Amino acid sequence: MSDPALLSLTEVAAQIRERKLSSVEVTQALLARIQHWQPRLNAFVRIEADEALAAAKEADANLARSGPKGVLHGVPMAHKDMYYFAGKPAGCGSKIREGWIASQTSTVIRHLQNAGAIRIGALHMVEFAMGPTGHNAYLGPARNPWNSARISGGSSSGPAAAVAARLTYAALGSDTGGSIRIPANFYGVTGLKASYGRVSRANVLPLSFTLDTVGPLCRSAQDCALIAELIFGEDPLDPVTAGAPAWNKAATQRPVSSLKIGVPQRFYVDDLEADVAAALDGTIALLRKLGAKIISLDLPDPAAIDAAAFLVLSVEATSFHAPWLRTRPQDYTPQVRSRLESGLAYSAVEYLEALRWRGPALAAHLEAIGDVDIIVAPAARAVAPKIADTDIAGGANARALISEMSRFLRPMNYLGVPALVVPVAHSAEGLPIGLQLVGRPFGDETLIALGCALQQVSDEHLRVPQVP
Repeated sequence: MSDPALLSLTEVAAQIRERKLSSVEVTQALLARIQHWQPRLNAFVRIEADEALAAAKEADANLARSGPKGVLHGVPMAHKDMYYFAGKPAGCGSKIREGWIASQTSTVIRHLQNAGAIRIGALHMVEFAMGPTGHNAYLGPARNPWNSARISGGSSSGPAAAVAARLTYAALGSDTGGSIRIPANFYGVTGLKASYGRVSRANVLPLSFTLDTVGPLCRSAQDCALIAELIFGEDPLDPVTAGAPAWNKAATQRPVSSLKIGVPQRFYVDDLEADVAAALDGTIALLRKLGAKIISLDLPDPAAIDAAAFLVLSVEATSFHAPWLRTRPQDYTPQVRSRLESGLAYSAVEYLEALRWRGPALAAHLEAIGDVDIIVAPAARAVAPKIADTDIAGGANARALISEMSRFLRPMNYLGVPALVVPVAHSAEGLPIGLQLVGRPFGDETLIALGCALQQVSDEHLRVPQVP
């Protein structure tokens, strides 16, 4: 029998519901891979093997007695350690939160539980979700399964590592300036940054309430759609979701031949590594072959949008952390403390101006793209850099490399538009290369339609790193 851990989320969920596999068998398969990979990856902060196996046995018994609880009945999962589970610790990657026990459960986690998912542990993250490289001086870095000397990308380092190495079938991450899309790109997995306001963030650690989004990292766009259908929609505990449309499954079936695809003329295509440029060109050629109409776009200055997003993120993060910065500054790692203190440099006037510009910036973006459905652009200009080169304690060009991580990604958080990263190629060294598909506001389903179409004619998302 093949290893159940290598199945996709969609496949394993169906096989458990149809009783072709038991939840216990599946959980044991994941735990076996975790045992091999965890010492090399540092993807988990807690592994709850005994509890997961007990939950799996109960799920199997309930399935035999009364049928599936939901579409994810008995499927084991782990998520970024900032999603609160009542009665469970949520360390959020920091000494400050070590040992803290949540009293409430995140709305999105409740949705997954109601669909039958069970918990197998909690996953590594950058301290307080504030950093794009995956470094964490308190927990140590998560490592890239394709090359352990390379960065994982942050801040959803553990979720992407665990999905890539097949230690979990899917994982929830968060994206405030690219923190789902950066590690998805560097790990060769599929990551969905939802439209702002479509998914509840209730009882999830905040970073920047104006920019925060939550979403899945999965093995395929099809698996992302499965999670999105469960977690999208209104939640009274998060007012920004008021009026948010539920997931529209029918819209994910849109044919590629009906799509207008925009390709930026500048910024996103400047100074790309040769392998990344080739991946972009190859994907555009493939989209033409699939019948999409390709249009060249001149977008409003993305650098200005990136700067406004950084200002908003800095001020809002500093505001949330102000009590701990006053009382426990020594308990932050130096890199995160430095970034938080930078938020003190901005005035209230500058912050409000950055917020006011958000609407006009989106209007200008929509005018520039016209009737284009999706923009295709790189997620990063290069493949994953080395951990040593991006460590501010030792890398000579570390700060420049770090600032580059979110350059192509943060504008989408400021504009509030959805984006999906899909693996499309790999470098000469075997490192994954992804592209981001950027949609119109609330056009998440169209991104999934294109992501699924690309993955029907490519096997990049099926590549699995090998245990050294």
